Amino acid sequence: MALRATSRPHRVVVIAVDGVIPFEFSIPARLFGAARDATGRPLYEVTTASTDAKPVRTNSDFTINPAANLSDAIRSADTVVVPAVELAELDPHQVDVVIETLRHRPRGSRIMSICTGAHLLASAGLLDGRPATTHWNHTAEFSREFPAVRLDADVLFVDDGDVLTSAGAAAGVDLCLHLIRHDQGSTVANAVARLCVVAPWREGGQAQFIEAPVPDNEDASTTSTRAWALERLDTDLTLASMARHASMSVRTFTRRFRDETGTSPNQWLTRQRIDYARRLLESTDLPIDQVADKTGLGTSASLRGHLRTAIGVSPSTYRRTFQPAAMNSGRTETYPLV
Repeated sequence: MALRATSRPHRVVVIAVDGVIPFEFSIPARLFGAARDATGRPLYEVTTASTDAKPVRTNSDFTINPAANLSDAIRSADTVVVPAVELAELDPHQVDVVIETLRHRPRGSRIMSICTGAHLLASAGLLDGRPATTHWNHTAEFSREFPAVRLDADVLFVDDGDVLTSAGAAAGVDLCLHLIRHDQGSTVANAVARLCVVAPWREGGQAQFIEAPVPDNEDASTTSTRAWALERLDTDLTLASMARHASMSVRTFTRRFRDETGTSPNQWLTRQRIDYARRLLESTDLPIDQVADKTGLGTSASLRGHLRTAIGVSPSTYRRTFQPAAMNSGRTETYPLV
């Protein structure tokens, strides 16, 4: 959903409850708070709220003092954030208040969770029948407790329009940057990423972070080959040519590549080409066939097919949605599962 045309900053309310995890709790204020327009004006206003405006215990050895009462802050919220919580430390009364608040949030607002915050969204029934994600270490428990949710344990985040969920910890950074890019365009999102010294986007899903054996020979890495390939996306890269560059057999290269990235070389290569195409669609006016050629996706028909498979929209629709000019048009559009 695109931002409504307005002169005031987009209002973000971050909910704090006992057991909140400090790192994930701080992500929205840091990322959204760094977004500025060309004149330096803040594009977001971030407020922290608790159920009773009293100090909240974190899962560490300190408390935080929210600035507002949730029932008051929610009235003007454009985006509501439920950060990660230590599930064993949740206060039932606070949970009930949050669930009721989420169910009656302002019309037209969107809601996002970070990590285990998805449990509160699911408890409120907001994820029933919808795609969602959470930290990989909690997916089995989540699936048992909320069978109506279409849980995807492999992705960093899911954007289902007005309800968004992210995987563990730093995936909250990925989701905030995604929303900033959606709301304000790539230029602003990239500036925020540079200021916060984080990657503007990360390749692969959270499968790459699930506990797995360390490769036997750590010196034999595919990192340099991935960098080499990224500079040649418009060429005819093959599995054999990448293995040759890495001085490995195809079989060894494929196994090592999956160990390091959580995906196969061909899947990774296609994703890089799609991501490059998205950046070109966001930042240039190149015709669709030229974007396809520059990214190694071949024809405009191939680009359309890949983009629709990856994110559910055509190149022209994506360009209209994500270029800054479209962001200021006042249109409301829905961006599907990423």
